[in-house]
Amino acid sequence: MTIKSIDPPESKPSLWQWRHWQGLPYLTCDLLKDWSHGFFTAPFHPASPADLTAALSSSAVAYRLQQVHGNVVLKATEVMSVSPFSPADGLMGDGEDQALWVASADCSPVLIGDVTTGRSAALHSGWRGTAAGIVGKAIDLFLSHNSKPENLRVVIGPSISGEVYQVCEEVALQVGSSLFPGGTTIDELAAMNFTPIKFDPAPGKVRLSVTKFIRLQLLQIGLKPEQLEFAPFCTYQQPEYFFSYRRTGEKKVQWSGIVSKNSTFPKEYSLKLPD
Repeated sequence: MTIKSIDPPESKPSLWQWRHWQGLPYLTCDLLKDWSHGFFTAPFHPASPADLTAALSSSAVAYRLQQVHGNVVLKATEVMSVSPFSPADGLMGDGEDQALWVASADCSPVLIGDVTTGRSAALHSGWRGTAAGIVGKAIDLFLSHNSKPENLRVVIGPSISGEVYQVCEEVALQVGSSLFPGGTTIDELAAMNFTPIKFDPAPGKVRLSVTKFIRLQLLQIGLKPEQLEFAPFCTYQQPEYFFSYRRTGEKKVQWSGIVSKNSTFPKEYSLKLPD
């Protein structure tokens, strides 16, 4: 279990910027400064990806999926452009002016870019998708299209924090198997540096950080800490900005998207963080 020696740095809030479109807030991350992108918030509901694309580009076409909590990653030109949308949880760009979108509430939205090729991707990675290794599948797809690991930048958007995400031990072990295919135990996971779980007072329960699992998967693949960033926000604990199924039981989502590198970055923005 050599991954025990890995202790990634914490999120760098200075890389995150609040921007506004039509008076409403969304987030960007400077690690993806070469791409027009955004992690949109609950106040944008019920806007669709087709609506939100205008915040990022005046010419891009929106692409989205029927998300099924799996590990399938499709190219944009492989998906159905109208309902019923193609079932998958990841989208990779394969052309210009493609706005790639994923929906999330407590699950992790993941945006990826290659600083050399300009290729980008958007993923939806909840605990099931993380256990099934969707982010690793996406990295493999990048590498199969001439990307090099050191040129990738991966940003994980707002999701439910490991401080509050209570799951059964069986779920934690399923996600843990993505790091240790030969099997692991709760005690072994808890003993890791930068552990992705915390013990819970309830019998048979733990607190699970999906974000930390994703980061550990990426480090195990070979990416460096400076290539990764995650949002210092919790969908469960910040209801003024994010929907959370775990908090309310409502099936409402916020959208996260990234556009082909040639698009125009939005001009209307604010660097002031909300109070």
